[in-house]
Amino acid sequence: MRMLIVACLSLAVAPAFADDWPQWMGPQRDNVWREEGLIDEFPQGGPKVLWRVPVAGGYAGPAVANGRVFVTDFVKQGASPGDNFERKQLKGTERVLCLDEKTGKEVWKHEYPVTYAISYPAGPRCTPLVDEGKIYTLGAEGHLFCFDAASGKIVWKKDLQKEYNTTAPLWGYAAHPLIDGKKLITLAGGKGSQAVALDKATGEEIWRTLDTPEIGQGYVPPSIIEAGGKRQLILAKPDALSSVDPETGKLYWSVPYNADNGGVIMTPIFTIGHLYLGGFNKRNLLVKLATDKPTAETVWKDKARMGVSPINVQPFAEDEVIYGFDGSGQFFGVKLPEGERLWEASQPVDDRAVNSATAFIVRQGERFWFFTEKGDLVIGDLSPEGFTETDRAHLLEPTGDAFGRSVVWCMPAFANKKMYVRNDKEFICVDLAK
Repeated sequence: MRMLIVACLSLAVAPAFADDWPQWMGPQRDNVWREEGLIDEFPQGGPKVLWRVPVAGGYAGPAVANGRVFVTDFVKQGASPGDNFERKQLKGTERVLCLDEKTGKEVWKHEYPVTYAISYPAGPRCTPLVDEGKIYTLGAEGHLFCFDAASGKIVWKKDLQKEYNTTAPLWGYAAHPLIDGKKLITLAGGKGSQAVALDKATGEEIWRTLDTPEIGQGYVPPSIIEAGGKRQLILAKPDALSSVDPETGKLYWSVPYNADNGGVIMTPIFTIGHLYLGGFNKRNLLVKLATDKPTAETVWKDKARMGVSPINVQPFAEDEVIYGFDGSGQFFGVKLPEGERLWEASQPVDDRAVNSATAFIVRQGERFWFFTEKGDLVIGDLSPEGFTETDRAHLLEPTGDAFGRSVVWCMPAFANKKMYVRNDKEFICVDLAK
């Protein structure tokens, strides 16, 4: 009997010491790494790289689940047309790779031809999503797949552009899909189908909602909050911040938003009863949510020296303070609801602020991990008083091009005391255990 109790207790505490990273921003989609037993500082020469494997181009981060690692890439045919604001075509192959978590060896692979007509056509943007033995991937041109995670067999697939009579946004399909119960919720685009809910088992449509503005669908992942006594699905697009019923798609409320060039990317942050959204060219919006019904009202909007206006990296919120990288490249601590900037810094990205400089932010315990566009992993502290760097190690070479500089723009996965990350040439697993 005593042995049985010990065994049950061992199973009960296991998640505290090892955890998967099955989707964008982690198990709870909040950029919190809940493992313990991690290094306090890097060994001389940096942390050990356990394995590295070649990959092709892409911005998509990996997902880690059940001993497998999933990542997507794009093998191009011919030279890339650069930033490609003209939407010149680039032919190639998108791939879904399933790797063994311990060795990096390929378990299975699926590939399909695709023609890119998007800006920055390096490859897919969306992190794979693993749920109940299935893996869901969304390519840069809207190819949505559901695979059996063990075998790689296609369960169902959709071409969102064809199905919803639309075109990919300028920078491609980049809004990470969301699982909600039996539904897969994703941006589709098109008239009346800005977002759609699909049966995650069959791909059959359950509902569609909202019109897509002429400038495009934007890039904001769907998210769910609880406010006003209701579960609310939050959808941000270039002309509005909206809330709908996640079961039906019925609109609860909508407030105007004005995204320059369609550039709205961050997931709206819900904290202290408010929703905050920021985007390109200092476009920002703070709304207050009612406590007794699903409604919202604008508190302030488009304040040039308030808030933070991210381009392609998610801010992090703790209580009434948001920490995030602005489009200017500066790193801000911002107090809500006032929007006051408590401090600014150019670290941990670099010793100077540059256009759209970024680092991906993850909290673990009382400290933070940052993966920078220079390929550095940084350990540091954040507080309303400022940012303090503890240690730094260089892990990957920046292989992408943005605004005349080399970058690596990939959200890592932090799982089982390791970090998984890629550039446009290789994918690595880094040991971060004590």
